[in-house]
Amino acid sequence: MNNIVNQAFEDSNLPQVICIGEALLDRLGPLGGDPLIDKPVEDRLGGAPANVACCLAKLGIQSAFCGRLGADFIGKDFQNLFKARGVNFQGLQIDDQRPSRIVLVHRDETGERSFQGFVGDIGMGFADQAFSFSDLLQPWSGLIPQAIWLLVGTIPLAARTSEEALLRSIDEAHTQGIQLALDINWRSTFWDPASSPESGPTKNHLEKIAPLLEKADLLKLANEEALWFFNSNDPWKISRSLSKRPDVVITDGAKPVRWSIAGFGGEMEVFAPPSVVDTTGAGDAFTAGLLNQLLRLPAKPQNQKEAEHVVSFAAACGALVCRGAGSIDPQPSYDEVISFLVEVAGR
Repeated sequence: MNNIVNQAFEDSNLPQVICIGEALLDRLGPLGGDPLIDKPVEDRLGGAPANVACCLAKLGIQSAFCGRLGADFIGKDFQNLFKARGVNFQGLQIDDQRPSRIVLVHRDETGERSFQGFVGDIGMGFADQAFSFSDLLQPWSGLIPQAIWLLVGTIPLAARTSEEALLRSIDEAHTQGIQLALDINWRSTFWDPASSPESGPTKNHLEKIAPLLEKADLLKLANEEALWFFNSNDPWKISRSLSKRPDVVITDGAKPVRWSIAGFGGEMEVFAPPSVVDTTGAGDAFTAGLLNQLLRLPAKPQNQKEAEHVVSFAAACGALVCRGAGSIDPQPSYDEVISFLVEVAGR
């Protein structure tokens, strides 16, 4: 049996950003250890779209999450989290047959992470793979009245049912004039659990993802993703290669961010985190920071300085998330980001 979480929301809780995709549990191994066998491990709620939705809410932006979780403690914990953060979860589906996904996260001695595989599958796959568009139809009309952005990644394309739900949601959003923010967020193990976490997309993967690139208004990539998908890490060149000429932002860990936004562009040094406990979720916080700033501006950036501030705010969000374990708990508030920028960057 499949259930939709029905929740009454006030008009003030209507989202400006709808985030669609995976919510999951990150099982963090000890620094330098194996999360499958070494102790202690830390279980943290995560998943890129869920991370972005929660970070936006922490920054003061009304957000919604649409996805599918199991009828298990992870699903219940996410509902409690969304409720506490003020994230609209009318579009959350609960699957009585498939479990929520648990991701094994390896962290090296510096806190840098890699995805090692999954646990919890009981033979039918994970709930996020069964995300259903038909089950989203009922809450969809209640989500779109004030929505400006739809935020998605590419992981739902790895399973047939969730692929259909993602593509049809994007088409519906387009008909409503909602802009598409795409964080490629390539994770090879979601497509093939036996693959190396560091392996890039195959030709078939590139072909499946290519149509989404053409629909994006904002494209966020890691440096290696830019090279895999475009054979270039020049954001201006990438933007000009796509029909919608999207804004393009390329992150590269601790290396400078490269970006092209509203016709302005450049390269910016990222901020050193106050401390590095765990880098999981830093890219998602960066994405939330971008959307936060684009929503707070009355229009697209009008000059180089405004565009630079959009990027510096996002970079500060990414840096601050590294100060704690997991993707969601250490997310900063808007005031914390501003204070950090004033103190560290003088901006």
